Amino acid sequence: MPLLGRFLQPAILFAACYTLSMKKKTPPVSRYAKSEALFAKARDLMPGGVSSPVRSFKSVGRDALFIQSGEGPAIIDVDGNSYIDYVMSYGPLILGHSHPAVQAAVAKQISHGSSFGCCSASEIELAAMIRQAMPAVEMIRFVNSGTEAVMSALRLARGFTGRSLIVKMAGGYHGHVDSLLVQAGSGATTHGHPSSPGIPESVTANTLVIAFNDLPAAQEVFTKFGPQIAAVITEPIMGNIGVVTPQAGYLEALRKLCEAAGALLIFDEVMTGFRVHPSGAQGLLGVTPDLTCLGKIIGGGLPVGAYGGRRDIMNLVSPAGPVYQAGTLSGNPLAMQAGITTLRLLQETDIYQRLEVSGKLLEDGLQQSAQATSCPVSVQRCGSMITPFFSPGGTAVKNYADALTCDQAAFAKFFQVLLDGGVLIPPSQFEAWFISAAHTEKDIKKTITLAEQAMRAAMRT
Repeated sequence: MPLLGRFLQPAILFAACYTLSMKKKTPPVSRYAKSEALFAKARDLMPGGVSSPVRSFKSVGRDALFIQSGEGPAIIDVDGNSYIDYVMSYGPLILGHSHPAVQAAVAKQISHGSSFGCCSASEIELAAMIRQAMPAVEMIRFVNSGTEAVMSALRLARGFTGRSLIVKMAGGYHGHVDSLLVQAGSGATTHGHPSSPGIPESVTANTLVIAFNDLPAAQEVFTKFGPQIAAVITEPIMGNIGVVTPQAGYLEALRKLCEAAGALLIFDEVMTGFRVHPSGAQGLLGVTPDLTCLGKIIGGGLPVGAYGGRRDIMNLVSPAGPVYQAGTLSGNPLAMQAGITTLRLLQETDIYQRLEVSGKLLEDGLQQSAQATSCPVSVQRCGSMITPFFSPGGTAVKNYADALTCDQAAFAKFFQVLLDGGVLIPPSQFEAWFISAAHTEKDIKKTITLAEQAMRAAMRT
């Protein structure tokens, strides 16, 4: 071998080995790189980098995800990752993302204008559709969010009864209304702050908290404070601690307690309205409230809220009566048209039957996955709302106290495996999953297969 070759051969070999070693040391590019970069910018501009705590992935140890598009049952993030979506904007998208009929209705309306500061015929049309589906809602007032609906309903209940006390359920989340942000569910529980600073004790002094599904507690509070209670407000099916259904006779007993004491019964159906039944939870369960709070589905994915009920109560709302409530964008035609189109499709199709089939398939699959992995999980469902609780021994969750015993570390691992595998669920043990009419059997079977892997991983936490 020539002398030059003897020197070059080791040098070439060294260079090749060095190059390979450098490649091994180069960290792989995260499949969430663009979301991570956006989140870094967002944290400098917005508290926690989000516009709502439920969008934070902090409790599951990840940066928030940034979405660029959605269609049918799927969403795509800014990195191009596709996910089967069970967040569904936390409930409104019962038809799935970007439904063509809803998009067409909104596009047609926006060509005529988005808001007028005056009445539009679409308010009447949507109000009539809601009343037809929910006979207890004899009159309705549109607002812009579930929080606003609840706040207004409480004011109206106090104005109608001339009383001050409100009874709520521990873990019940009714928006960020000051007086009800006590032992609240949803993001308030997820992030460890069931109550919030900035709310004077004087504001919550008129709020009485009892456990959901605990009839003796309800009877006791009425025995002590009955003549002072303006209203009981509850989610008829709890969704903000995960899905918890009422025990047999519980809501009927609340109805009787309110009637005997002259108090009002308020159902917060922002989540369950048109989700669990064509007439909401009140239609499904056969219990009639005095006032109902609505949102989510009645706006078809646009910001909306509403409260309504008995005519004699609602006629106290300004300008018909003295209880004041107003809103510049209330009943805006964009949200009204999206809601009208959504409700019309729900009425004219067999969507609820299909949702029940999909829900049962997912429920059974998650239960079978839990059994196959010996993972302690209680799968709880009502219609197209479902939650797998990582509860001790897989025991059923009946109330807020039960929910707080769930293994959040196991849930976090479960969440991460699903996310990496292309399934997005709410980043919290204390939220419901939502199935849409766009989810296919294939989507659900893929979810079940991945869930079994995720439960195995959760068992190793």
